[in-house]
Order: sequence, then C-alpha cells, then structure tokens
Amino acid sequence: MRNSALRWAGLALATGAVWAVLAYAGLSAAALFASLVVAAVLAVRGVGPERIPRPAGMLAQGILAVSIGFMIDTETLSALGSSWLPALAVCVATLVVSVAAGLLLAAHRDVDAVTGALSMVAGGAQGLVAISRELGGDERIVAVIQYVRVGLIIVTMPVVATVLFGAGSGAAAPAVEDGSVWYVNLLVVAGCIGVGIGVGRLVHLPAPATLGPLVASGALELSGWIDSVSAPTVLLPIAFVLIGWQAGLAFTGDSVRAVGRVLPWAILLILVLGVVCALLGLMLSSLTGTSLLEGYLATTPGGLSAVLAVSAASGVNVTFVAAVQVVRLVIILLAAPFGAKAFVALRSRHARKSEREKASVK
Repeated sequence: MRNSALRWAGLALATGAVWAVLAYAGLSAAALFASLVVAAVLAVRGVGPERIPRPAGMLAQGILAVSIGFMIDTETLSALGSSWLPALAVCVATLVVSVAAGLLLAAHRDVDAVTGALSMVAGGAQGLVAISRELGGDERIVAVIQYVRVGLIIVTMPVVATVLFGAGSGAAAPAVEDGSVWYVNLLVVAGCIGVGIGVGRLVHLPAPATLGPLVASGALELSGWIDSVSAPTVLLPIAFVLIGWQAGLAFTGDSVRAVGRVLPWAILLILVLGVVCALLGLMLSSLTGTSLLEGYLATTPGGLSAVLAVSAASGVNVTFVAAVQVVRLVIILLAAPFGAKAFVALRSRHARKSEREKASVK
C-alpha cells in the first residue's frame, strides 16, 4: 500500500512539473500532454501505478462530455442559419474521410480497424482517447496518433491560414462573463454525469460514461431551463490528466515499439486528411457564401481552441466557425461508439459464419 501511494505521488508530482513547463511554453492541452508522457515513461520503466481506477476514468469521460454538451446552445447553432445543410454535409463527409483514413492505417500489422478509425477521426481527441478502450481499440495508439494530429494542426493551421487564406490581425472577441455561480455549475455537472451514466447504462448505450452525460447536458442546454451554466474551469484539466494517465499507464516496451512503427504512416495520413479537410472547407465556402478563410477554419480537423483563437484574431465570423466545429465534434462523439459497436458485431458475425463454413466442409 505504501509503495502504491508513493508511485501515485511520484506520478502526480512529475505530471505537475512537466505540465507547468509545457504551460509556460504556451503548449495547447498542456495538462493532457504532460500526463500522457509522464505516465507512459513511468509505466515503461516499471515504476508507475498499474492503472487508474475505473470510476476515475468514467468521471473524466463524464466531465469532458458535459463540457462539450454545454457547447450545444441555440445561439451557436443559430449561427449556421440557412447554411446548416452544407455545414452538416461537410461534417459528415469529414467523418467518412477520417474513417477511410483509419481503415488505411489499419493496413499496418500493428493496428486493427477499430483502433485505426478512432486514431484518425478528425476532432474530439480527448473524448476518443477516453472511450477507446471501452470500444475495443488500443488506447495507447489512439492517444499518440490523435495528439500527433492535434499537434500538427496547431503548428500548421496558423501558417496555412495566414499564407494561403490571408488571415490577419483583427479585433479579438471580447470576454463574456456568464454570471454563473461555481457551486451551481458543479451541482449541474454532477447531476448530468450521474443521470447520464445511469440512463445510458439502463438503455445499454455504448460508452455510457460519454454518451449519457453528453446527451443530458446537451438537452439541458437546449431546453433553456438553466441559463449560463458551464463546467467549472478547474474540472477540465483534472479530466485531461486522468485521461492522459489512463492511456499512458497502459504503455509497455512492446507497445512503444509498435507505435514507433505505425507513426510514419500515420503522419502521412494525417497530412492527407488535412488537405482533404481544407478542400471541404473551400466547398463549404462556395456553398454558403462565407469567406475562404472561414470555410478553412470551420473544417480544420482538430485544435478547436487554436482555431477559435485564429478566428478571433483574424476578425472573421467566429460564431459560424465555432458552430461547424461543435456540430462535427458532437457528431463524432455520438457516431464513434455506435459505429465501433456495429463494426465489432459485424466482425463477430463474420467470424462465426466462417467457423460454421469450415465445420460444414469437415
């Protein structure tokens, strides 16, 4: 027991130190990157805890899902206006292209189809990593490739936006005080998580710790029953740390070598995916009459916070960009569990059919 406590303390202290350094350097999602890297290093060296408790993992999924659900407000969605159909079509097309890239990634011997699809889906990196184990994927590969995708997007997106689409420096969006009280927010978040997970399990939702709270918080936000509610600021970093630890502690020497073999192929596919999403952005711009820059930013495959920052600094329609990004994020988090469950069921059915055919031949 004492040894276990020391390991957890060491993990927490090392994560905090690396987190502080990355945050000082201005790295996006510093908490998540720090927790993943530190946990993976300690796990490979054999000095880290075995795993985070399952309730802690479910809590992290719930916090993340509720924070996303609160983004589904009427003001953001109304920004799409008459452009909702082209925006929805582009979001679905992005999902289809991402899954296709994932199937290409699965051609590698170290990656199965579910892991490949979850690794390459554009957007919702934290949520996908959080539920990957539950959906039958390898969360270690999913985590590394998703965060590499986010890193590449964060690095290249401002350059592409400036060089190719003429993003400049405009007026940043003003900060808005929501006037909410932290303990009310906390109670609402806890209620959405508890009710969402309970109902999700009752109706047998795949990944109930994500889908249940996501639906509960989204429905509450759209109902207008409680205005100006948001997840307390301190909760998201805690969720990111737990998610990073969950993936990092699963690493072994063999898995590190497997990720190393997959990574070059994955990076190539990520770059291709970025180009395809940019082309979808041009199509969205043409169909909706928005600027080329707004179309590009709205369809960038990930890095939501960086996308909104560039949008605000460029003086474009930030609300439209945010609306398309949020719609795609919600579609991905809703579709991924059902898609993975359907694929696993289809694969199992095919395996049983093959076994019956072999038995009949004998």
